[in-house]
Amino acid sequence: MVFRKLFVTEETTHSNHKVIIKPKSGWQLIDWKELLEYKDLFYFLILRDIKSIYKQTVLGFSWAILRPFITMIIFQLVFNNLANISTDGSPGPIFYYSGLVPWMYFSNSLTRSTASLISGAGIFTKVYFPRLVLPIVPCLASIVDFVIAMSITFVLLLVYGLTPTIWLLFLPVLILIMFFTASGLGLWLSALAVQYRDIPYGAQFLVSMLMWVAPVIWSINQFPATYRIYYGLYPMAGVIEGFRSALYGMNAMPWDLIGMGALSSIIIFISGAYNFKRKERSFADVV
Repeated sequence: MVFRKLFVTEETTHSNHKVIIKPKSGWQLIDWKELLEYKDLFYFLILRDIKSIYKQTVLGFSWAILRPFITMIIFQLVFNNLANISTDGSPGPIFYYSGLVPWMYFSNSLTRSTASLISGAGIFTKVYFPRLVLPIVPCLASIVDFVIAMSITFVLLLVYGLTPTIWLLFLPVLILIMFFTASGLGLWLSALAVQYRDIPYGAQFLVSMLMWVAPVIWSINQFPATYRIYYGLYPMAGVIEGFRSALYGMNAMPWDLIGMGALSSIIIFISGAYNFKRKERSFADVV
């Protein structure tokens, strides 16, 4: 439906006046107006991504809950019960689950965004639309899983008698930082993956390494205070600790980590978008 609309638009404009398509000059990042014109394409591609993940599955959207929930149980048994890693007095299940939900959004979005241009080569080599759509769509589609998984967090809070703090209203900002980080890295890696096909495999390894660096299984209080501000350059550190503080007040809101993470995520996104636009012209030839 979207592609038919694109062709019809071209025919009607051709009948009225000449349309000259030429590359833009100057420093180009994101043409927000053009992206808005393709909002229908965003909708259908997001819907396609969601359906492709859960199509012909027995449990369907339940996997969005089961993955972090089962991982939480394993973390509780291994790291809390056996390794006796401190959770700062917080109940182990809520500590691990509240860290796993944002982390799984980040890891799923990044791996799927990295492979988006390769899997979408059959589309963008045949018809024009902003190529920037493809790496961003997985990051938007993964929000559905995130919201479903997040609902169980409030059930765990009720079970353990914990009350969300007023900073729960700040969660959209943390989600935005999370989105900019995942989509920014996705823009970088997807552009590289067109030329180097082993990048998606490397991205999976990178994600597995980054999880151990993030405060998913350990508290930020165990990190040396001297280097804490530099650790904030890793955006997911502030996001995960911010989630825990907003949900049940484990610690005070880590504004230093969130501030550095917000700055870092914006830089990652802008640089990723610039690099993507710079290499965009060669995608159809290389892929």
